Amino acid sequence: MNNFARVFFKAKEENEVAQGFPWVFDNEIAFVKYFENEGWKQASLKDCNVKDGSGVEVYTKAGGFLGTGIINRASKITVRMIGSEHADKIFEDTQEYWYKKISDAYNVRQLNYSKEDSYRLIFGEADFVPGLIVERYCTEDKKVYLVVQFLALSCEVFRKEIIAALKKVCEPYGIYERSDAAVREKEGLEQKAGWILEPHHKSGLAGNGNGDAGTESIIIVENGIKLKVDLANGQKTGYFLDQKFNRRVAASYCHGKKVLDAFTHTGAFGLNCAKAGAKEVISVDISPEAVELVNENIKLNGLSKTMRAECADVFDLLKKYEADGEKFDVIILDPPAFTKSIKMIKKAYGGYKEINLRAMRLLNEGGILITCSCSYFFDPNTFYSMIMHAAMDSHKRVQILEKRGAGPDHPVLAGYPKSEYLKCAITRVI
Repeated sequence: MNNFARVFFKAKEENEVAQGFPWVFDNEIAFVKYFENEGWKQASLKDCNVKDGSGVEVYTKAGGFLGTGIINRASKITVRMIGSEHADKIFEDTQEYWYKKISDAYNVRQLNYSKEDSYRLIFGEADFVPGLIVERYCTEDKKVYLVVQFLALSCEVFRKEIIAALKKVCEPYGIYERSDAAVREKEGLEQKAGWILEPHHKSGLAGNGNGDAGTESIIIVENGIKLKVDLANGQKTGYFLDQKFNRRVAASYCHGKKVLDAFTHTGAFGLNCAKAGAKEVISVDISPEAVELVNENIKLNGLSKTMRAECADVFDLLKKYEADGEKFDVIILDPPAFTKSIKMIKKAYGGYKEINLRAMRLLNEGGILITCSCSYFFDPNTFYSMIMHAAMDSHKRVQILEKRGAGPDHPVLAGYPKSEYLKCAITRVI
């Protein structure tokens, strides 16, 4: 018997965690047992004398062991599960424990990615490291950069061990932290960003594209496309790696076609289409900074004759194109999440439906619509129902040629539906 505190569920509240869900919420906890002054005490979650950031064991109401987690009463997610072992086994050698977790994630990625690829190395709970995101970027000259996000106390308390494991497994040239997300404040943590491991040379990264310190920008290669990634200022971790294989599939429909790439962000979808032989590609984003980056990426790849970027509100532009009688052969819709909560689904549904029905009207007969949603709350049933109703309202018929999701570097954890967030439908509009 060890002396780690024990968190007990209320009756019938443990089913999700028993099935693999990695969070325990405050309202699910009946009481906590903890060791103090040579004896065991029992108290409510509020009154227990257990330090936030401590390892705790989680039990059913009846006393069945479920696993070990990290407690944080500053968060509604009071315990994040870190393993199925008893706490004393995990804390016996935390360095070795986290080295194995990082190594396991790295080895799984080797099934689908080469050393020259960029990919998500750690996908939080889905890789059994709650709250941790790690992107592995590889530059043109094969230098490896890691971008890390410590988004929860459950990984923050193991920061030293995790960074040591990442260095050992990946041998990175540089590690940049992007823990500048507001969610950290809900965990009682301050936001932070900057180099954890600064590159050795400072010859001016933007000039050579090889990732030297100075501008925090690197150039990676994805599907044969050169892409500039701003580690410090790009959205979230700098670039969205989850669509890599979807971009490749989208490109296969574009040879000799006129393509509209909406909500383009970095221009990655459009660049893949242009490289595949599209006749014309228009990539659109509302952000001037995004459009500037797209233009840089167009020049990097020598695609200025085929592709151009436009700064516009996509909703307004689709209306204008329809009024002008503009037509396309392929349209790609990859918008940001229109909802980040279940309360906003109805409003999000309206936004998704509007852009999809307008896109359907802009397509030539038999044109291809590649439409996406990255919001977990907009689940697959709702997403595909939206496509059906958008088709009805635009007086079109839609064939769904392929249902796709995130790449294999974003594994889905059974029992944790939030890990299955990305929907990408390849459709033919008639």
